[in-house]
Amino acid sequence: MLFKLLVAFIVVPLIELYLLLQIAQWTGVGATIALVVATGVLGSWLARREGVSAWRRFREALAAGRMPGTEIQDGLMIVFAAALLLTPGLLTDVLGFCLLVPAGRAWIRQHLMSGLIRPGSFRVSVSQTFHEHRRRPFESQSAPRDSKTIDADGYRRRA
Repeated sequence: MLFKLLVAFIVVPLIELYLLLQIAQWTGVGATIALVVATGVLGSWLARREGVSAWRRFREALAAGRMPGTEIQDGLMIVFAAALLLTPGLLTDVLGFCLLVPAGRAWIRQHLMSGLIRPGSFRVSVSQTFHEHRRRPFESQSAPRDSKTIDADGYRRRA
């Protein structure tokens, strides 16, 4: 863990600085500053557009009565992308733009997220139960309870 933090806070900024200095040598200081400003402006516009779109999809999923798992992941990746685009540098900008593009988010979800969550590590069981006023909901018999089951007892959907 310490090694990952060392890489994140020391090595990556040094690489970013080196790349910016190389670009400044090739194109000039003004062009390098213009590049950093342009990526910031473009990134903020894209982050706003994609964030509004993700929020709309999130609300549509809730209205349709389905779990908005992908929409939540998209929202978190967009927030992370915006944070990456705030830091000046080429590597963070490239990663940030990849997270802002829907195809980039899909690729990251497919390849990286699957490695973070191992199959069988947890299970979510959702069931709708009928209950009367001041009575406890009927227990669901569809899935056995174990230490990996998340129980949403008491959850009420707003009408």
